[in-house]
Amino acid sequence: MGVDANYLNSFVDSAKKEYGERYDSLRFLTPDEAVSAVLKREELLESLKDKIKWDYAGTKADSENLSPGCRLCGSGEWSCLFINNKCNCACFYCPASQDEKGVPATNTVTFPAPEEYAAYLKKFGFKGASISGGEPLLTPKLTLAFIRTIKKAFGSNIYLWMYTNGTLADSEILAQLRDAGLDEIRFDIGATSYKLDNLKRACGIIPTVTVEIPAVPEEKELLQKLMPELAECGVKHLNLHQLRLTPYNFEKLIKKNYTYIHGERVTVLESELTALELIKYGKENNINLPVNYCSFVYKNRFQAVGARRRNAEFIMKDYETLTGSGHIRTVSLKGERAEGIAASLADSRQFTLNGSELFIHPSLLAGLDLSGLQMTVRYSAARQLGSVSYHNPFTEVKVTKSKKITVERYRTGDDIVLEADEAACFAGTGVMPVRLAAYEEVKEGLQEYI
Repeated sequence: MGVDANYLNSFVDSAKKEYGERYDSLRFLTPDEAVSAVLKREELLESLKDKIKWDYAGTKADSENLSPGCRLCGSGEWSCLFINNKCNCACFYCPASQDEKGVPATNTVTFPAPEEYAAYLKKFGFKGASISGGEPLLTPKLTLAFIRTIKKAFGSNIYLWMYTNGTLADSEILAQLRDAGLDEIRFDIGATSYKLDNLKRACGIIPTVTVEIPAVPEEKELLQKLMPELAECGVKHLNLHQLRLTPYNFEKLIKKNYTYIHGERVTVLESELTALELIKYGKENNINLPVNYCSFVYKNRFQAVGARRRNAEFIMKDYETLTGSGHIRTVSLKGERAEGIAASLADSRQFTLNGSELFIHPSLLAGLDLSGLQMTVRYSAARQLGSVSYHNPFTEVKVTKSKKITVERYRTGDDIVLEADEAACFAGTGVMPVRLAAYEEVKEGLQEYI
């Protein structure tokens, strides 16, 4: 299968930057292996064609019976709070260090007080929130305080779940979590060698119990045996993630006989195929357990899109628009006639004139004579910061009297000057040139095998 050299090299350069000299010790797909892997995946997808639903630009399946939390993740209405950075397990696949107790945080912003976090959720319009760790039950009083405060502020208007390795999930703490208002608990049973004792206990206490684990290739047969038992004991969802290589788990993962894929990040080929095989197994054996494959490209694309969209509303100008991928699009017309056009639009607030450059909302372009004008499109994105960087334009969003969130705007590429025919098409139909697709829409499909 042919792959553009520049396209591949961009991923190679990114991986070398992330892993340094260790990059050379990784076993990546060869071209022949890529062909075989694509054929195998296509065979699996064909066998599932009429049995499952794909959604989120073809990056997530089975989307028919997702947890409410997973749906909120996909729509960008979910916040994940890392309550601490300490864990009492040592899973080989864990992507980050979990050996220091930290202050509760999300998006690099810390929230020492539960009330501040609840106010943050309300200010930014979240409808779902999750408590992650390390392990949240290592700090049970803190975890419960956040859950109670969030539920007191929102009631049933927010869906709240928690991730746990399950080692500390005894009946007492599970009952406290339920009484505090926890809607769902997600167990990583891989952390406990797939023992189900505490998981089964939770099924009688917490409203929704989910198993959320990486799709570990060497555990496929074990999971196939466990799936009927999970369904029988009351587990509502099985969420499977794709294994990803990080600088932290590098030394542990390379001891496995995995094949790595270049891409937005380096991922494990066998993990994706295992997830699809487990979905197929569940369907073929009529196991009443919805299996959700949460591919890495889904997480990397849609969680980023949600964050960009959420933050953009605080820093966008009236003349700008938000693209399908969550980028802020700025369109301008430059030339001697720009001032005259601005004068004809005096009743609108959706433009601004800066010298000979007219920044204009796309809805005002229809019917304009663009002759002699240069149309330029530029893209930006917005992110949250714990403090002002002073590197880019920013605004401070007041959450409480003492808590502010910095929303910073940054450029995501160079100015793009449209050809005359491209500009005319956009002005007349609103359709942007294909070459801008990366900024306009979320890329479709699963990861390419390269």
